[in-house]
Amino acid sequence: MNIFVINSGSSSIKYQLFKMPSLSPVCSGLVDRIGLENSTITHKTYIDGEEKVFKYAIEVNDHEEGLKKVNELLTDMAIGVIKNADEVKAVGHRVVHGGEAFSVPTIISPDVKEKLKLTFQLAPLHNPSAFRGIEVAEKIFSKAVQVAIFDTAFHQTLPPKAFRFAIPNSYYTDYNIRVYGFHGTSHKYVTHRAAEYLNKSGSKLISIHLGNGCSMAAVNDGKSIDTSMGFGPLSGLIMGTRSGDIDPTIVFYLVNQLGYDIEQVSNLLNKRSGMLGLTGFSDMRDIRKAINDGDAIAKLAYDMYAYRIKKYIGAYAAVLNGLDAVIFTAGVGENDAVTRELVCRDMEYLGLKLAIDKNNEPASGIREINQADSKVKILVVPTNEELEIANECYELLG
Repeated sequence: MNIFVINSGSSSIKYQLFKMPSLSPVCSGLVDRIGLENSTITHKTYIDGEEKVFKYAIEVNDHEEGLKKVNELLTDMAIGVIKNADEVKAVGHRVVHGGEAFSVPTIISPDVKEKLKLTFQLAPLHNPSAFRGIEVAEKIFSKAVQVAIFDTAFHQTLPPKAFRFAIPNSYYTDYNIRVYGFHGTSHKYVTHRAAEYLNKSGSKLISIHLGNGCSMAAVNDGKSIDTSMGFGPLSGLIMGTRSGDIDPTIVFYLVNQLGYDIEQVSNLLNKRSGMLGLTGFSDMRDIRKAINDGDAIAKLAYDMYAYRIKKYIGAYAAVLNGLDAVIFTAGVGENDAVTRELVCRDMEYLGLKLAIDKNNEPASGIREINQADSKVKILVVPTNEELEIANECYELLG
């Protein structure tokens, strides 16, 4: 079954094509800078174990134009992997926010699309882009089943004591203000892989997704029971440009004393804070270089970043009433040995003992980086959200 996975952003389309049940894509790519100058398409094929990369500088004015160009590559006589668009049986769409209406993979119908529009206010930067991708895919892959996979769905198992806020009940009942959580597709994938690796039923796991956006999840026997992001993706850990947890009183001070309007506050906390606000850089590689050059503020920022993660590990170990493994995943989690070392330092009380030599080894699939006598496993598990989306589509359609 050919399953095409789309992650549609405001100015980009990421994609992969799987021939399920094979777990390896036959092609993947990125349409970048849609509607902007210098737009590009990077297209990779994986045939007989050989990767070939094709990059095109090409004008792409909108998402429909971009996806049409991708379809041309998919069906190209020389480098194509399918004969025509009708060979695609399902298109899986990553949708960031499902609200309370969507908790499972969902076949997209006119009724579902109307309900999706109601989620735009919950994720104004992400869901309209995903919706645009759905409408374009319906035109190009007209015979395929369109399936929405929601980033919030994995966290729908949170109990009320974890997902409710301590504000008047009417804000939940009337406006659905609650914890939704994000990065659910990634947390689901890596905790499932970790449970398989541990070969233990009822595993108690903490998943740490560290990219430009960062979040954690406490997962008990495959179910998310708490997570660090909340109503939106701003709360929790320190991130590339987002502040993470912050005293709400600061917002009042910014507005009442410093004259900020709400848009300025949002821009500050979402786009100008986090590691960028502390150091001037959002990329951890740049921050490490600054530390190596003797930048004391950069070192403090790194310590703050790791300290916040440590606090959540302690909280989630308490919530889980035990711990089998801590999982590092995503760009920083998989590749930044310094971050992992800072997080795991002085955590013996919770049973974490990092093996420095293993931690510094190059990344290569799922691996243990703990000492042999560590009571809790420390795992690096590469995430694969596109594969998880393909798997969920395949299971849904049988």
